[in-house]
Amino acid sequence: MDLMEYQAKELFAKHGVPVTVGTVVTDPADAAAAAEANGGKVVVKAQVKVGGRGKAGGVKLAQDPQEAVAKAEEILGMDIKGHTVHRALIAPAADIAEEYYFSFLVDRANRNYLCIASIEGGVEIEVTAVENPDAVAKVAVDPQVGVDDAKADEIVAATGFPAEIADEAKSVIKSLWDVFIKEDASLVEVNPLVRLGDGSLEALDGKVSLDTNADFRHEDHAAFELVEDADPLELAAAEKGLNYVKLDGSVGIIGNGAGLVMSTLDVVAYAGEEHGGVKPANFLDIGGGASAEVMANGLHIIIGDEQVRSVFVNVFGGITSCDAVANGIVGALQKLGDEATKPLVVRLDGNNVEEGRRILNEANHPLVTLVDTMDGAADKAAELAAANRA
Repeated sequence: MDLMEYQAKELFAKHGVPVTVGTVVTDPADAAAAAEANGGKVVVKAQVKVGGRGKAGGVKLAQDPQEAVAKAEEILGMDIKGHTVHRALIAPAADIAEEYYFSFLVDRANRNYLCIASIEGGVEIEVTAVENPDAVAKVAVDPQVGVDDAKADEIVAATGFPAEIADEAKSVIKSLWDVFIKEDASLVEVNPLVRLGDGSLEALDGKVSLDTNADFRHEDHAAFELVEDADPLELAAAEKGLNYVKLDGSVGIIGNGAGLVMSTLDVVAYAGEEHGGVKPANFLDIGGGASAEVMANGLHIIIGDEQVRSVFVNVFGGITSCDAVANGIVGALQKLGDEATKPLVVRLDGNNVEEGRRILNEANHPLVTLVDTMDGAADKAAELAAANRA
């Protein structure tokens, strides 16, 4: 689960990271009081789970409470990379002397944790990483040891923090490590970590991704869920126990197994280039069970997406055989009835595939096209989606 900036700052404060949380408003009229409470001169910041807010106009300086209202009116309701702004954070304007970048993340490739830091932080950190990679320090962290005093010293030295703030940087690093480990995060990022005019450090922004597999250890994390900001299709899928992620395309995807579904997204995107740039509309992994009910739930979610023009069902029969999957598809279409209006391209392979194909051929449903290969099925789904564009 990705957190909003103000939520990340709340976790930072909980673990002793120097931070000023500020005040969240949902109505521009509340911005004046919020600005008064935060010193008058404030920064109004859009709260969305996406980067590049500043360049998109989602971060604005207000010199006084009246101007804060005007800036909040501009920001609330705006669209930033497809995300509507429902909340704005009113935070004190900071006297920034220097900006740094700091993060902890899971390094899955090396089965390790990784610290990435730079004394050249700020909005151009991505450019710095490309044009001057030597300015970005990468320090591996042993999960069995963590960040003790020695590791914190190593990170401070590798990053090149100025000597006069080295001790404070070490303390901040250890506090951010506490956030990372104690909250079961997969990412903790501060950009920028700033050196203020008085020489102290402060986390001026924050990004945190929490591992939802550890929710059973963190009952308080449920408070971070913002249902009103969630995609309604993703909410509906979650209620059905489906692993679904909405994407911006027109070919609905259903598969069994995350790896297969990811591969399906790739082949559909590739095939779509030949059909006017057609793209996948979603990620939907139905797992090992492809019963009529599970398939119907998946199709119901995908059909409910107005952007979807065709559906690609890509299943490899393993524990669940292809005949069971085929019966699931036939049963799902019967269960959906008139609700099923979009063409389905089905590719089956694996355990008992011939019987599965026979079942679908005998059902002879007008919406179903059976294709033997994954590439061929992806091309057909993209072709149908392009042909059915409004």
